[in-house]
Amino acid sequence: MKKPVFALLCLCCTSALAQSNSGDSLSIGLEMQGSYSNSRTPLWLNANKYGLSSLTASNGYVRGMATYNKEFLDGDLNLQVGADVALPVGYKIEGYKSYTQKFIIQQAFAEVNWKYGVLTIGSKQQPMELKNNELSSGSQTLGINSTPVPQVRLGLNRYWAIPYTKDWLSIKSHIAFGIMTDAPWETVCAKGSVYKYNRYTRYHQKAGYLRVGNEEKFPFSLTLGLEMGTQFGGSAYHFVGTDEQGAQVQNLKLSHSLSSYFHAFTGTGSDAGEDRFSNAEGNNLGSWVARLNWNDENIEVGAYFDHFFEDHSSMFFLDYDGYGSGANRDVKEDNRYFRYDLKDALVGIDVKLKKFRYVNQAVVEFINTRYQSGPIYHDHTASVPTHICGRDSYYNHATLPGWQHWGQVIGNPLFTSPIYNGDGYIGVRNNRFKAWHFALAGDLADGLHYRAKLTWEKGWGTYDKPFYQPKTTTSMLVEATYSFPKLSVMNGFSVTLAYGSDSGDLLGDNSGMQATVRYQIK
Repeated sequence: MKKPVFALLCLCCTSALAQSNSGDSLSIGLEMQGSYSNSRTPLWLNANKYGLSSLTASNGYVRGMATYNKEFLDGDLNLQVGADVALPVGYKIEGYKSYTQKFIIQQAFAEVNWKYGVLTIGSKQQPMELKNNELSSGSQTLGINSTPVPQVRLGLNRYWAIPYTKDWLSIKSHIAFGIMTDAPWETVCAKGSVYKYNRYTRYHQKAGYLRVGNEEKFPFSLTLGLEMGTQFGGSAYHFVGTDEQGAQVQNLKLSHSLSSYFHAFTGTGSDAGEDRFSNAEGNNLGSWVARLNWNDENIEVGAYFDHFFEDHSSMFFLDYDGYGSGANRDVKEDNRYFRYDLKDALVGIDVKLKKFRYVNQAVVEFINTRYQSGPIYHDHTASVPTHICGRDSYYNHATLPGWQHWGQVIGNPLFTSPIYNGDGYIGVRNNRFKAWHFALAGDLADGLHYRAKLTWEKGWGTYDKPFYQPKTTTSMLVEATYSFPKLSVMNGFSVTLAYGSDSGDLLGDNSGMQATVRYQIK
């Protein structure tokens, strides 16, 4: 038996023994998954799995999980530590479409909850807000598609009612700083290519949500929120030319001083090499989000909105456009602004039927990302005073690696992740698209749960490098999970079988099966 496999089994056995001898809460699990496809793994067998997936035709993993909880002060204070590791099958260092690590530390964290506050240190899978985590195509900023970034995160673990509002106004928020761990993968991807890569990029995210409504008194609520992320610091390696010895690499050391952390939090500063047209330090992005919700004893219906932005032009829909010309090209002479349109957004509706088991959840979403503040980009010059900043290129950045981690985009997987590129380019080659997404789920019998997804997408590439002709794909998923409710000897076991497919020239023609066996003790 290989040593890593033996170590994984020892972890599970040790956790089981600890559970039998302790009164504290302990949850352990073992999971095994195998996938086989005719070409590469279809979209919905790969996406929204916190990065634990592979595009290779045949792949799989063995995974061990353990979480320990201890309560203090009559439950007001809770300490939780967790470990989640996986051993992949089909890992190839040369082929970065496969699992990207030989030994995957999926989660490793310590967390302290005190009343409404929570402090998390390490890497932990965090769910999406305001969307159905099982059926949605994904959030555009803080999604569930990539490997968790190790970070220090402080926030509210649930909505906190603002005093003197009689529970009609409540808030939830968090702030986090961390460091991206995919430097080895980025280096391998860029080897032999002419593209840039980055090492040890710093990471920042924050979010805040305001909920209006008290569902204990009336079943309607409105939630408004802002989600933001920033990448900064680390080292950027850019290929600047070739000679007889091959490609020449320029190493650009990016700042991660205390002031850089402040700039990441406030969206200020400037990047190295920027002149008078500086924007902000690092890769700054985010989403305005909202949800209208009706929740009574029979049904929950939510309508939600997610507008993604890369900079101030698409965040505030305004840009100053009153500069002078000639020698006064940098002088603000007129009170004039350019207004951007609200054309890019994810809009969706999800329904939960509480008393109808066979189809008890449904989601419909439409996504458009083609505008990106318009196709024209120029900073004003001596002869052209008009200042219009478009072509935002969602999820990409000139210096930093873009909104991805270990090859998977951090947000919505309909932005084609870098693992699909195959040539060492670490960036999103398809970020201008429109898509329809449909999904439903239900319980056909006791212990038998299913879900199904159908997505149609049409992509135009990017503004800088558009496709010669628009490309389309239709992706589907049919999945069933059985948990053996009537067999006590099988308590904690579940088996999942899934079929997925892609058809079209955007992702290719792919079809495949995936089987997952889980054993969970709580």
